[in-house]
Amino acid sequence: MDRIQAFVKQVEAALQEQDFSMEPRELYEPMGYILNLGGKRLRPALSLAACALFKEDPKKALMPALGIEVFHNFSLVHDDIMDEADLRRGKATVHHKWNRDIAILSGDAMLVKAYQYIAQVEPQYLPEVLETFSQTALEICEGQQRDMNFESRSEVAEEEYLLMIRQKTAVLLGAALKIGALVAGAGTESANMLYQFGINAGLAFQIQDDLLDAFGDPEKVGKKPGGDILQDKETLLMIYTRKMAPKEIKKLEAKDLTGSEKVKAYTELITACGAKAAAEAKREALLKEALFDLEEAHTQDTALKEELAQFATWLSHRDR
Repeated sequence: MDRIQAFVKQVEAALQEQDFSMEPRELYEPMGYILNLGGKRLRPALSLAACALFKEDPKKALMPALGIEVFHNFSLVHDDIMDEADLRRGKATVHHKWNRDIAILSGDAMLVKAYQYIAQVEPQYLPEVLETFSQTALEICEGQQRDMNFESRSEVAEEEYLLMIRQKTAVLLGAALKIGALVAGAGTESANMLYQFGINAGLAFQIQDDLLDAFGDPEKVGKKPGGDILQDKETLLMIYTRKMAPKEIKKLEAKDLTGSEKVKAYTELITACGAKAAAEAKREALLKEALFDLEEAHTQDTALKEELAQFATWLSHRDR
């Protein structure tokens, strides 16, 4: 995935050139801080890749790509406030380093900055680019609210869960690809196929994330397994377990287990009843759909298209 990594470096270099030293310092300094904490920069890199698929200079997508990255980090600032998290990528969160009010206002300003970057496209593409980005931003808010609503419910349907992770995770991947294609002058059909590729790859990515949380190697994942289980989160694994082993899961819940004992008991049941295998099968089905969508996009750079296919496969089978 050499070219995608090159796009990542291009995005990183462009971010380093952005000036967040304006006044009032308390408003702008947190923006530079959160953006400099790192991150994979995969979403903006996908925008550049989508543009390059149509033999266009990927720099045409650079400014909206930065907008997507700024928006993503804005959402992290507000997520950390809602989660009352103290750490982000191993460093203090914005609200912890400054305070809650500064984090809220600085996050709001990041959203405005994201729109300023997004708008830096050729005039003929601006209406569709803005519509795509605005709809995506709204759906991410919807997904976050759905996730919050799930916290007060004992059961969640598979369709509800897939809609939530689609909105929280997958739509920004899809939008990044679609916007990159739009500014390259790609046809609506190809841009929409790349959007669907991003959606299905993002769904497969999130299911793999659920699997890693329960079954990942702590040395590679960087945390103890079972965080979702300990928090009683309704992941696809738990939804399938409730469907496949309803009596057994109720017995476990009645025991009021905690800590590693709870993680061990639940992961054993998830595996034994077939929920783990079902989640893996769903991940593979979504990956297959993603690769079909990618193939259907009428692009000119077949080598880069193959690299994107490899990227989607890695994304849904990563071990960390």
